[in-house]
Amino acid sequence: MSLSYENIGAIHDHGVIGDCRSAALVNKWGILDFLCWPRFDSPAIFAAILDPERGGYWRICPSSGISASREYVRDSNVLRTSIRASSGSIVLTDLMPVASEEFKKTTPFPDHEIIRQVECTSGEVQVEFDFYPRPNFGADATTVHDRGRFGLQMRVGRGVYWLYSNLALRSQGDGVQSRIHLKSGQKLQFSLTYSEDSPAVLPVLGAAVDENISRSIAWWQAWAGRARYDGPYRDSVVRSALTLKLLTYSPSGAIVAAPSTSLPERIGGSYNWDYRYCWLRDASLTIRALIGLGYQEEADSFMNWMMHATRLTTPELRILYSVYGNAANRERCLHFLRGYRESGPVRIGNAAKDQVQMDVYGEVIDGAMQYCFHGGEFDRDMSNALCRFGAYVVNHWADPDEGIWEPRSGREAHTHSRLLCWTALDRLIKLHAQGLLEKIPVESFKTNRDTIRRQIREKAWNSKLQSYVSVLGGETFDASLLLLSWYGFERPDSARMQSTYRALQAHLRAGESLLYRYRADPPEGAFAICCFWEAEFLALGGGSLENAHSLFQRLLHFQNELGLYAEEIDPLTGAALGNFPQAFTHIGLIGAALSIQEREEGSRQLSHRPQEASTQNEKVAA
Repeated sequence: MSLSYENIGAIHDHGVIGDCRSAALVNKWGILDFLCWPRFDSPAIFAAILDPERGGYWRICPSSGISASREYVRDSNVLRTSIRASSGSIVLTDLMPVASEEFKKTTPFPDHEIIRQVECTSGEVQVEFDFYPRPNFGADATTVHDRGRFGLQMRVGRGVYWLYSNLALRSQGDGVQSRIHLKSGQKLQFSLTYSEDSPAVLPVLGAAVDENISRSIAWWQAWAGRARYDGPYRDSVVRSALTLKLLTYSPSGAIVAAPSTSLPERIGGSYNWDYRYCWLRDASLTIRALIGLGYQEEADSFMNWMMHATRLTTPELRILYSVYGNAANRERCLHFLRGYRESGPVRIGNAAKDQVQMDVYGEVIDGAMQYCFHGGEFDRDMSNALCRFGAYVVNHWADPDEGIWEPRSGREAHTHSRLLCWTALDRLIKLHAQGLLEKIPVESFKTNRDTIRRQIREKAWNSKLQSYVSVLGGETFDASLLLLSWYGFERPDSARMQSTYRALQAHLRAGESLLYRYRADPPEGAFAICCFWEAEFLALGGGSLENAHSLFQRLLHFQNELGLYAEEIDPLTGAALGNFPQAFTHIGLIGAALSIQEREEGSRQLSHRPQEASTQNEKVAA
């Protein structure tokens, strides 16, 4: 069967499966249309979502599907799709198996595996099976070899793929196609494995697959059960946490921004970026989310990855890194792919790696402070690195940069970047005051922190507009101004922040519940994390608790039925736009939910620093 964009469906029609090393997108009709193996940032073996004709796919679906519904097995990343046909129904179970390290030590376990199991649950169904791998995003050819009882084999570079099934499969050269008649109670099982540095472990099918599925469900549920959140939005918070865990590269602790590349921020537009990398900007919010939910081990791993990655370039910080902490790939366009719904170009690598974004220093240092204040410890190398970051900020905070939104139009004096330079020095001073960081030039850090504060209050405040603005001395707005309160620079209930919030509502509102990150021409979607920033701003004291709940509940309507969000939301249709699923959005959801819960409890826990920081700010201003 040849695919079309209609077969691929909308971005929000997809679910994601993964094993904390890579991930795959699967749409509601059983088409696995994006997979990079063995890592998130490896070349894709399936990429039909970016070009249905050339990208490659793996499809399991009834010949005459009428309706489809999906769900994750509760508190897991095991995906189940129910598809009804004219003559019966099937349930398709998709997963990348996971297991404890103890189990892996005693039982042969494939390095990388996808299990797909289809069961006829009623009537009789004709199931179509199409398997067309296309290595290197479709640029390279491959041949599927029949290896008899060992299944089908494909060699790609240094790696070997094996497709194994309880159904006799026949190679057709570059793929496999089969039509199978299933009766109620009958099952088909498929295992796709990949091996590169070790001998291939071919799986056992039959009851062993059911055990593998049950083992994976139990592993995810045990992890989800550790979430220390019992507020009213537990299902959405846990789903967001599970998504962050799935997007974690477990060998290093890195968390990728998204498992996809080049899904467009505007259909037909060219804002299509590769997000299969790790942004330092996510550090502060990520560590707060992980610690707030009780996932100290994951916070430790992320912190260790972050300090390892930054150690290579200290005192300068890159904007994004690979999962191993190396430089991201150079950006290039794959012009042979048409892009999602003709939204080209398809890009791999990301040129933002060469930008100057001074805000990353504040995010890294604020994340380190949260980590330390919750029991983490700094070794000598980490302490030295933090001090050197502070010295770099002292020397460069006044430099123009590209800023949080990574425009490719030049550098300016961004308010958000100044805010995070202030944050970097403020947190280092706090760490020193607590005896957690020694031998820093305290007076120099204080002088520069206070100078930055005065500059923001004088030059980022537009008295005519009665609002903080995006660029010093400018007249434009962006949603990152809400973070002036999150980082404790301004109290959320201060006159200036209330006036700024009204200006943001007037200029960036996208429908009843959404916010644009800024006004773009042509317009893009509402930026999902900015919408959760608004809910958190209200919860921090910028509005009533009732309004924070109301906004949060409305934002939940924009997740797909699996609880997943992309980077942006189409204000007119509610459709997902941009790469999917997006870690930053799910981090924002968790942060907003935690702040709402803390406000409800009247809590002022250490994980919630804005009020504490604001008190310090008032002293500095005085």
